[in-house]
Amino acid sequence: MPPSDHLLTIDSIGEYAATLHRGVDHLARHLAGLERPFSGVTPAGSAAKLGPIDLDGPTVDLEGALAELSEVYLDDAVWFHDPRYAAHLNCPVLLPALLAEVFVSAVNSSLDTWDQSAGGTLIERRLIDWTARRIGFGPEADGIFTSGGTQSNLQALLLARGQACLAESDPSAPVAATLARLRIFATAESHFSVQKAASVLGLGAEAVVLVPTDHLHRMDPFALADALAGAAAHDLLPMAVVATAGTTDLGAIDPIDRIADVCAAQAGVPGPGRRDEHGVPGPGRRDEQSVWLHVDAAYGGGLLASTRRRHLLAGIERADSVTVDFHKTWFQPVSASAVLVRDAETMRHVTWHADYLNPRSAQLPNQVDKSMQTTRRFDALKLWTSLRMTGADAIGDLFDATIDLARELFWVLTDEEWAADFEVAMQPTLSTVVFRFRPAEVAPVDASALNLRIRRELFAGGEAIVASTTFHGETWLKLTLLNPTATVAGLCDLLDLVRATGHRLLDASEVTR
Repeated sequence: MPPSDHLLTIDSIGEYAATLHRGVDHLARHLAGLERPFSGVTPAGSAAKLGPIDLDGPTVDLEGALAELSEVYLDDAVWFHDPRYAAHLNCPVLLPALLAEVFVSAVNSSLDTWDQSAGGTLIERRLIDWTARRIGFGPEADGIFTSGGTQSNLQALLLARGQACLAESDPSAPVAATLARLRIFATAESHFSVQKAASVLGLGAEAVVLVPTDHLHRMDPFALADALAGAAAHDLLPMAVVATAGTTDLGAIDPIDRIADVCAAQAGVPGPGRRDEHGVPGPGRRDEQSVWLHVDAAYGGGLLASTRRRHLLAGIERADSVTVDFHKTWFQPVSASAVLVRDAETMRHVTWHADYLNPRSAQLPNQVDKSMQTTRRFDALKLWTSLRMTGADAIGDLFDATIDLARELFWVLTDEEWAADFEVAMQPTLSTVVFRFRPAEVAPVDASALNLRIRRELFAGGEAIVASTTFHGETWLKLTLLNPTATVAGLCDLLDLVRATGHRLLDASEVTR
């Protein structure tokens, strides 16, 4: 078969359609035969299957390729479609989004310039405007689709860095000296990408100031005010405050409105440590600018579509930037995220003109001026197709259903029947339940090792997948519920499996006191 015959062209449309049909049929048969979310394969076992394959000399036809694909990938894939998968922020995906993926890959638009993505550019822009309105931003808002929450958070903090440098009360100061004084304020519950972004931006992870939280693991606004004042007293520049709308472990939502009040109060605050020869405080932040507030709603952003819980995001409209991961609580395939800003002018900090891409004389819409990427998939089409076929309310109802599940499971775990073997960390806000297996005979000091072993045993067996996390310095288990088809009865079966595994490990060891 000539190499050109493998290309999608006008002449190969029939072969393209037949190939996709056979591929979809193969995948459907595989899905129909699934009995558990994971095979339990080890890295060594997977490597043994891949090792003998000669990539330099393809020798298989379509049927052979599909059979091989099952052996090296599908047989050992982790299936988020199964309700017994409850580990990380992964979700089953909407069928309209999968339909859109066919068009995304086959047309292969690159969403950087108009002459590569006519039509697609305006669809993405329309979705950015729509999401911005859901947040509560005005017509001056803007944004861009990204590969995920980590990139969205990075871009938001890059914009914040640009604004902080513009607001520096001594604009003649060397850039390096200004960067060394910048500080980001977050909590220990914030996503690790905040520290990663600080490192990538040349600030260092030590530039992230950890603000204490309250008893519900939310940022304490009073502690934030103290931290900002402390920074000013040490001649440091507050660059951004990161509020989280849905922490990864506990699903906690920081009090955004009150945090926004604290950020706004920084407008006009005297320049850090700057006094004249008479001891008079120096000039305030230029342009009377408040501290940049970024809301990381990668997890909780699905509440923007909720008909019952939108109020949990109160104050998000006051943010300068917001991260939303559509591939989490909007049930989209990876990847689909966006960073949105209240003021489109702030996007200029990522703009770099290249005559072959965005000449100033073109007067055409382009997205490369707003993106940290150049070549970029048309991921927005998945959300567009989902909204057109499913509707925002239906998507919000799916997320609400997972939150309902988490709350019901919390009350199950506090029931006398289960409380003898389990502890639950706190009542969930979103769809995560943090708990641990600890019957009375297991001392707290031994519970961490035991629960870590339970998680490993479950993963190795493949019957169910749960996560583990650290809570108050100890290891706990975590159920992240993002499958609306799960049931309380099915989740109780999963808890039974955790309990049976825990007792079996106890019987075989001396992890008791």
